Amino acid sequence: MNSVIIPEGYSPALNSYETQQAISMTKRIFADTLAGQLNLRRVSAPLFVESFTGLNDDLNGVERPVGFDIKATGTDAQVVQSLAKWKRQALYDYDFRVGNGLYTDMNAIRRDEDLDNLHSIYVDQWDWEKVITREQRTLDYLKETVRHIVAAVIITEKVIRNMFPALNTHPATDPEITFITTQELEDLYPDLTPKERENEFVREHRTTFLMQIGGKLKSGNRHDGRAPDYDDWSLNGDLLFWNDTLNQAYELSSMGIRVDAETMAKQLTEAGCEDRRKLPFHQGVLNNVLPLSIGGGIGQSRLCMLLMGSAHIGEVQVTVWDEETRETCRKAGIPLL
Repeated sequence: MNSVIIPEGYSPALNSYETQQAISMTKRIFADTLAGQLNLRRVSAPLFVESFTGLNDDLNGVERPVGFDIKATGTDAQVVQSLAKWKRQALYDYDFRVGNGLYTDMNAIRRDEDLDNLHSIYVDQWDWEKVITREQRTLDYLKETVRHIVAAVIITEKVIRNMFPALNTHPATDPEITFITTQELEDLYPDLTPKERENEFVREHRTTFLMQIGGKLKSGNRHDGRAPDYDDWSLNGDLLFWNDTLNQAYELSSMGIRVDAETMAKQLTEAGCEDRRKLPFHQGVLNNVLPLSIGGGIGQSRLCMLLMGSAHIGEVQVTVWDEETRETCRKAGIPLL
């Protein structure tokens, strides 16, 4: 399903060349600021992984990865859907120690994604991962990390607004964070869908971290799907901002404290994914070989959209769109790259 929201009276704040400059500066400034806030070092990342490793992200378990065979090795590979598992393996391979972590530029293909203002088949994000202790596997440490990420967003926004004064016509991002669980959100709005709940809450609490995503709520439903083998569903969440241009809650980041052996075993059983236990990555967690960690992904195009007040993700990234989307955006004066 493809759809486009056309905000009334919308026009880009920057011209085409200024947009390219702003994209470049936003990515450079935020990456450096995030690395400083979380004590991260940049590493190179794969575009694809071998299928048998179990390193690819299964997302909600229904999305089809793009796969191909490799003539020279006789094995099958998949284009990554995210690097959620690969990063934790990389911490082990590079011998990162407690308190240190890595970040990388992740480029992915999600062929089954619906196309709209916020979603395309191309995903670009900063993927990051950090080694922690068992004592840090707490909600307090998760919240502390979220505050560092929001600080990086606010710092980047201030610099970009100074460089491009036209962006000052858009409301600034709220640095005050409200923390709430998915169960608390369901209790507040039991008759609304998960997306409607997010919109209602984030409208009033413009920077929100929505916690504990993946497990079943009291209603028997899940707020949203999460793969069972990287986030601990009791120690994760989504970072949401209010998007004034689109008048809706806007997810910038999904993150969490990662599963240990006990929670991986429990979540694999709950998700009906017992067969994954034998895969190399999962064996590394279940046998306590891989380090305990916290990590997440932060959308690069999403951040550019938010700080530039863009109406469509196609204004800040190059990808493939259906003809109806292209024509609708052309008529509305939304310039797709």
